[in-house]
Amino acid sequence: MKNLIIALMIGMVAGFIDVIPMWLQKMDKNVNFSAFFHWVFLGLIIPFVSWDMAVWLKGLIIAELAAVPILWIVVKDDKKALLPIVIMSAILGIGIALAGQKWIY
Repeated sequence: MKNLIIALMIGMVAGFIDVIPMWLQKMDKNVNFSAFFHWVFLGLIIPFVSWDMAVWLKGLIIAELAAVPILWIVVKDDKKALLPIVIMSAILGIGIALAGQKWIY
């Protein structure tokens, strides 16, 4: 149970990191909530996936795969947002994986 709470907190931190720039740009609250919970859920998933590879690579792959549906939706309205989403997914996915390795394992 302790590990789940830690994973939840890691995901919440990642969610806040992702949402702060969006909030400053005054983006729609539903977009902010969606992004926040996206990272909360990935915080509950990434640390517990057991793949035989470097931890940072596991976080990168899972985060980028989870971003594909978001990219699919965003591409029709705002092609300029694709690169920031991919970059933030990489940074936060790796961050969640490394934080999970440090505080959960």
